[in-house]
Amino acid sequence: MNYQNETLETIHSLRSTHGNFTEQEVSDEDLRTILDAAVRAANASARQSYSIVVVEDRELIKKLCGYEGSKGLVFCVDYTRIIDAAEHLGHTSSAEGTTPFITGSIDTVLVAQTAAIAARSLGIDSLFTNGIHRGDMSRVYALLDLPEEHCFPLIMLVLGYADQEPETPKGRLGGAGVVHWNKYHRLTPGELDELIQAYDDPDAHLALNNTWQEQGMDHYLDWFYPVWSTRGGKRTGKSQMLALIERAGFVDSE
Repeated sequence: MNYQNETLETIHSLRSTHGNFTEQEVSDEDLRTILDAAVRAANASARQSYSIVVVEDRELIKKLCGYEGSKGLVFCVDYTRIIDAAEHLGHTSSAEGTTPFITGSIDTVLVAQTAAIAARSLGIDSLFTNGIHRGDMSRVYALLDLPEEHCFPLIMLVLGYADQEPETPKGRLGGAGVVHWNKYHRLTPGELDELIQAYDDPDAHLALNNTWQEQGMDHYLDWFYPVWSTRGGKRTGKSQMLALIERAGFVDSE
């Protein structure tokens, strides 16, 4: 499909490369270009309440998220720089509570997505992964020497070159239930049936895989809800993620 300009072409060519990166390295020049573009993302009060930790060692990337690639960018909600600058001038600055965390998360996600778009414009593939949240998250703090307070690793972007072109781009929903015009619209039973059929349609490329058919299920979502979305089982007690967010000062522990 032809789009109106190169920017739209780049956005519509975005895809996730799940671990099948080649040994080709992302050049220092391209990495700098990506970072320079990423920090142009919109942010609240011009504070840029995030940090980007660039990981250049392939083994360290794998230890952090389970995937390998040429470069890894760990995007953190981070107020350390902001607080340190305030104290240096004799002022105070607070990042306590959920509002700073949400604001910082928005800043962080915007800069991360901008980095992915910039990379794709240079022909560099990427993978967004929450692998940094799996297992013992203290390893992320230890491996990257992250501050325990006012900092939380939110998402990681692995950069590299895919070893093969995907056959088709991943599909996305864009109609009712996703885009709401003028006011929120709850899907009707008929629209829910259409949604289910869209996931079932192999030409729509919305499903993660077709194992639901092999298992004799009627619909893709019959596999997705009870099997995929419940991986890891029911969680009991306080999650380590919440504990780390509390330690960082973004959530009241009482």
